[in-house]
Amino acid sequence: MTNQADGFLSTKHLLGIKYIQKKDIELIFRTADEFKQVINRPIKKVPSLRDITIANLFFENSTRTKLSFELAEKRLSADVINFSAASSSVKKGETLLDTVNNILSMKVDMVVMRHPSPGAHFFLSKHIDANIINAGDGTHEHPTQALLDAFSMQEKLGNLSKKKIVIIGDIKHSRVALSNIFCLQKLGAEVKVCGPPTLIPKNIHHLGIGVEYDIDKALAWCDVANILRIQLERQDIKYIPSLREYAMFFGVNKERLDRLDKEIVIMHPGPINRGVEITSDVADSDHSIILQQVENGVAVRMAVLYLLANKRGNVLGN
Repeated sequence: MTNQADGFLSTKHLLGIKYIQKKDIELIFRTADEFKQVINRPIKKVPSLRDITIANLFFENSTRTKLSFELAEKRLSADVINFSAASSSVKKGETLLDTVNNILSMKVDMVVMRHPSPGAHFFLSKHIDANIINAGDGTHEHPTQALLDAFSMQEKLGNLSKKKIVIIGDIKHSRVALSNIFCLQKLGAEVKVCGPPTLIPKNIHHLGIGVEYDIDKALAWCDVANILRIQLERQDIKYIPSLREYAMFFGVNKERLDRLDKEIVIMHPGPINRGVEITSDVADSDHSIILQQVENGVAVRMAVLYLLANKRGNVLGN
């Protein structure tokens, strides 16, 4: 186990927020602060990972996360290999372990993977030597999204201890929700979820969070509203009557925010279904830090990659 005092994480992999410590999160945030300075310079690259080869393995479609990781890797001067299951031997029946071992035989040091099966990353971590970063596993976890969300909240509000965060939307099918809950709790925030009863897992209160079915009460309670989309692609049955009715009863719009006696921070991990879970006048308002989330995603992923590579020295490469 590495020594955090020397700028190291307590773990070899980022499999989920559940498996890291508060000190790890704080170290990632401090490192991301420095990398955010880097990506706002005229010259945005540093040589920190120039001897590291990273494979991006996406067994599910992704645009934002894949682009964010690839940009973070290139900003760190890593060598990057991109793998898509749609055009691979996975379609011919090759196992996950065989696929990864074939890639690792090309001397890959780190693997960033998205996979539809919960626990796929944990399984791999028991069989290969490379560092593994979970870029999403089914409906389980999405740790770097939670880190960038919490980093963005902290940047806006300062210390998150005792801050009230509500996660609104399709909690049942969301890996973002679970990772956010774990991360925010480790940082001392109070967390609630809000949505239709059919989209709230039955035993979620066992995680020590509140459950609210009234969107207006949830917004009146919170300091931050993190709004999730309805994940129709993960639903094998209909959980809501229609998107129109969902928007009516759970959509965050300007009228709802105008009724509050305070200003709250609006977030969304994307992609946004405008007019369903959030209206454009809210998504594009001064309340919103959605674009900051995107920018912070690159800095946070740079920090995770850098720290997992166990690099010593000045992260700014000066």
